[in-house]
Amino acid sequence: MEQSDLQSLEENLPFWKKVSDDERKVLVDGTIRFTHGKGAIVHDDRNICTGLLMVVSGQLRVYIISETGKEITLYRLFERDVCVLSASCLIRNITFDVHVQAEKETTILRIATDSYQQVGKTNPFVQDFTNQLVSSRFSDVMWVVEQVVFMSFDRRLAMHLLEQAAIAGQDSFAATHEAIARDLGTAREVVTRMLSRFQDDHLVNLSRGGITLTDRDGLYALT
Repeated sequence: MEQSDLQSLEENLPFWKKVSDDERKVLVDGTIRFTHGKGAIVHDDRNICTGLLMVVSGQLRVYIISETGKEITLYRLFERDVCVLSASCLIRNITFDVHVQAEKETTILRIATDSYQQVGKTNPFVQDFTNQLVSSRFSDVMWVVEQVVFMSFDRRLAMHLLEQAAIAGQDSFAATHEAIARDLGTAREVVTRMLSRFQDDHLVNLSRGGITLTDRDGLYALT
């Protein structure tokens, strides 16, 4: 293992200094670095126990797919984030399958499920980290459910656009109507109609493959 990868484990796993040397060796031996190109599927329902994923660089999208093929984004993972739902066999009573896709070239460290499980069985600090991670991710999932069930679509779209601008670090960012529809779990036509309304209200400016926020205050007012 490269020194930089070992440093990533030390910095991003809060229990690292609370496990024994033997336990660290099990985790290190079970960790592999992967680099995925933009659009690559990192995890899907054919691999229920890919392992624990740690983002070294890049960006991952975690989403679910309905029986009819409709997608909705649950959350995104950025540098230093860890995904436990890709190792769902670690968690009892998980009843849905998540998919993980690279939204840009992304390097991850994958800790094999068997290795993580071996250490977690006897180390309470690892168990506590896992429980906190699961709790945090399910809070993200419940937030998505709350938006879908209780919020109007214009509010959801405004929140999404502000979030994407925050990720991009600027008011202009690349986005297609199809991609937004996948994120929000709706039809592209619904997104197109609402974006057109936003443009008529001078909240955004639409271009081919991109969106520019022209009135942040107006969008915030919708949220």
